[in-house]
Amino acid sequence: MTNHSFWYYCFFLFGITLARYFLIAGGAYLLFYLVLGKYLANKSLRLKPLMNCSIKYDIELSVISTVVFAIAGAFTISEYNLGATLLYADIWKYGLWYLIISFIAVLILQDTYFYFIHRMFHHPRIFRWMHFGHHRSGEPTPWSSSAFDLPEAIVQALFFVGVSFIVPLHFVTLVAALITMTVWAVFTHLGFELFPSSSKSYWIEKWLIGSMHHSIHHRKYKVHYGLYFTFWDKLLGTEDPNYENQTHTREF
Repeated sequence: MTNHSFWYYCFFLFGITLARYFLIAGGAYLLFYLVLGKYLANKSLRLKPLMNCSIKYDIELSVISTVVFAIAGAFTISEYNLGATLLYADIWKYGLWYLIISFIAVLILQDTYFYFIHRMFHHPRIFRWMHFGHHRSGEPTPWSSSAFDLPEAIVQALFFVGVSFIVPLHFVTLVAALITMTVWAVFTHLGFELFPSSSKSYWIEKWLIGSMHHSIHHRKYKVHYGLYFTFWDKLLGTEDPNYENQTHTREF
C-alpha cells in the first residue's frame, strides 16, 4: 500500500464513506419511498407521516458522523503503515478460510459492542447528549441509519479502530464488514417489513434484527438494543415480550 499523509486518507475516506451512505441509504429511500411507496403501503411500519425536516436533520448528523468515521479510518490506515495494527494485505497469510471466520467473528464482536454501548446510550443521564439525535426524527427512514450525535459517532468509530489492533483482518474482510454494517443499518431503519407473512421466515426474524424489530426500539426505547442478532436482547431480557407474537401474526 502506498503511504500518504493522514489528511489525504481523511479526505479520501470521507468521500468514500459519504458516497456509500448516499448510495445505499439514498437508493433505499428512492426505491421504497418514492418509487414503490404506494405499492408497499400495506408493509409500511410507520404510524406518523414522513417529515422532510426530519430527513434533513438525519442527513446533517450523518455528514458529521462521516467526518468522525473518516478520521478514525485515516488513523487506522496510518497505524497500519507504521506496522502497529493487525491488518494485512496478503490474502494467503492466514488462508481463505480465515476470511470467512474473521468476518463472522467481527460481526459477532460488533454486535456485542453495539448492544452494550447502545444500552448505555439510553441511560437517562447521558441519552440527551449521546443518542437523542438518532431518535429525534421519530420513526426511522434509511437516512436515519448513520444519524449519530458527535459523541456517539466517536464511540461507534472506536470499534473498528480497536478491532484492527486485536484481531488479524484482511482489508477485504474489513471492507466487507463495513459494507454489511451500512446495508444492515439501512435495512433495519427502512420502515417497511419485507419478510413475507408466513412461518417460513419466522426463524429469520427470531434471531436476526429486521425493520420491525428496530422500529419497536424507536418507539419504546427500552427494548431491542442489538445490531445484527437478537441474542443479547433475549439473554438479558431486553426483547419486547410481545415481539415474537407480532412477527408471527404480523400485528404491529
